[in-house]
Amino acid sequence: MGTECSRRGSLALTLNIVAFTCALSAVTTSFWCEGTRKVVKPFCTGPVTTRQSYCIRFNSSNINDSRLVQYIWESGEEKFLMRKFHTGIFFSCEQAADMNGFNCRDFKDIAPDHEKGVLWLCITAECLYLILLFTGGVLMWLELCPCLSVMNKLKLNAFAAMFTALSGLLGMVAHMMFTTAFQLAVAMGPEDWRPKTWDYSWSYILAWGSFATCMASAVTALNRYTKTIVEFKYKRRNIEKNLRIKQKLLEMDLPEQMWDMYLTAVPARGEGNAGPLDLSVNGHKPSTGAAYVMALDSMTEPQGEAYC
Repeated sequence: MGTECSRRGSLALTLNIVAFTCALSAVTTSFWCEGTRKVVKPFCTGPVTTRQSYCIRFNSSNINDSRLVQYIWESGEEKFLMRKFHTGIFFSCEQAADMNGFNCRDFKDIAPDHEKGVLWLCITAECLYLILLFTGGVLMWLELCPCLSVMNKLKLNAFAAMFTALSGLLGMVAHMMFTTAFQLAVAMGPEDWRPKTWDYSWSYILAWGSFATCMASAVTALNRYTKTIVEFKYKRRNIEKNLRIKQKLLEMDLPEQMWDMYLTAVPARGEGNAGPLDLSVNGHKPSTGAAYVMALDSMTEPQGEAYC
């Protein structure tokens, strides 16, 4: 039982760490969306003797001489350039004019002015998502500490499940808000940024993978808490039932052998129990109403081996 509980706790903590790592990687990178922009090629500067793919070259390098007839080689679609870009929550990067490297700028400068509130809500929700997820992981780690009592572990387990589930909901809202903010920027953003084609990239997949892993961690932790509470209630009900029956047998002045026969017969109807029930209190069999109360009180705090 203890090994199974330890494995479940370790599984919940491992899922929490994976979710936090994926979420942190997604938030700090700028590959939520990527695509291409169709832009007009700039004019080549300086002496250019060969045709360039990223700029428009004149037939003569002396463009200031009005006596020369200037013409270009490019025509139609050759005048345009497809530049790659990628965007995250904080930055949007686009290929440089010479197609070497990327130039980045704040994504909040690209979002429409009347829709920047959606982007700020997205950033706030993502930060809260990371904070609550980290808090849930710390509580799960403390729960595995052997120096804590069973009741304290049970309380930590409940709070860890609550924080982790709440962080997952905030993460889902934050991801959906970014999707809305990006689509608004595509439709109403500045002309020098609007993409021709775009799609979601690996950071976006990491973000939703983090959400799925986070909810799996919350469900695992909540399952441990629920299973423990159900087991406590089930054992308490059984003891209440058995003590109530013995109290009636004692009131009827029936011999002690009938009570022993009942204890031997009850486990046979249970699920895999192999021996007679032991309802003794501090080494003595309950025989009075006081013992009945003492047995019930002993069930208010779970035993260590029952926690799972």
